Amino acid sequence: MPVLDSDRIVAALRGAFAREAGRESLLRLAAEKIRAAGPPYTSVYLYMLHGDELVLEASAGRETEHTRIPVGQGVCGTAVATGRDQNVGDVRSITNYIACNAWTRSELVVLIRRGDLVMGQIDIDSDVPDPFTHEEEAAVKRVADALAILL
Repeated sequence: MPVLDSDRIVAALRGAFAREAGRESLLRLAAEKIRAAGPPYTSVYLYMLHGDELVLEASAGRETEHTRIPVGQGVCGTAVATGRDQNVGDVRSITNYIACNAWTRSELVVLIRRGDLVMGQIDIDSDVPDPFTHEEEAAVKRVADALAILL
């Protein structure tokens, strides 16, 4: 059973959408609800694609100075460039890793997409090595899929 209760988060997002919450509010709500699941969810960043750059639009957890990431750079940029989610159990093994902070040990990046169109991503940092199981990744994907419809 995953730590993340994606059904509850998706229900909260749909409720906010029904109350006419805008994009900024929906992204912030997703970040805060995912982060509230607790460990291993240390920090959550929602980057949206603007041209060939990912732009941080919402976050919960630790601050990051990385508010813009070029496509192809780091784990986030690699996810967009390859069109594939990234589950990195040990960030120290990645040569082009862009560190948000010194404590991060693993990272999960799940794309927000409508069909083939990549809209952005949910980027999760964890202080725990290799915590994101298939079930955990699938739970985050359900949140990303809901955002793709609601945004």
